[in-house]
Amino acid sequence: MEIACIVEGEGEKQALPLLIRRIVAEIDPSLFVRVSVAVAWPKSRIVKRDRLNQAVDIAARGLTGPGALLILVDADDDCPADLGPRLLRWASLARSDLPVAAVVANREYEAWFLAAAESLRGHRELVDEIEAPSDPEGVAGAKESLSLSRHFRARQPYSPTRHQASFSAVFDLELARRRAPSFEKLCRDVRRLVDAMRAGEG
Repeated sequence: MEIACIVEGEGEKQALPLLIRRIVAEIDPSLFVRVSVAVAWPKSRIVKRDRLNQAVDIAARGLTGPGALLILVDADDDCPADLGPRLLRWASLARSDLPVAAVVANREYEAWFLAAAESLRGHRELVDEIEAPSDPEGVAGAKESLSLSRHFRARQPYSPTRHQASFSAVFDLELARRRAPSFEKLCRDVRRLVDAMRAGEG
């Protein structure tokens, strides 16, 4: 089984496959799902229907066996409840033969790290005192919040290309699920895709 991903940004190219494999391992430790990033384009392209259709086609053509598609973008200032269903509808119409999921991280992928901040203490030069904010997904600029000098021992603030994959490999999934509804949606959608691929194999 295989999940081909469409993402924005270089950080997600390494981070998201790691994260999805961790979620799949919680669903069934014996299950192997190949996860790849087929398309990494700026969000401004992904949220246009013709460009998304193109990305979906590229991702689908790369599948070598039973597969599914997952789209992940940051909400930024968009409403996830509007953007997510719209992307899902367009992608599902483009490839109705494949299971598809669209997840909008509210407001940024990094909000999931903030939600589980305690589990990242001491990792990659983060200080031991870092605490999760009361509303991680309400933080405007989660990347900037992580980059604050008080959060790092070294003078190397957070950078997606340096830290995103490393943090994705270790942050506490359960904490993030409880505190970040958009991360809980990612977990639900990964389970749904796995179940659909299993049903297709049968």
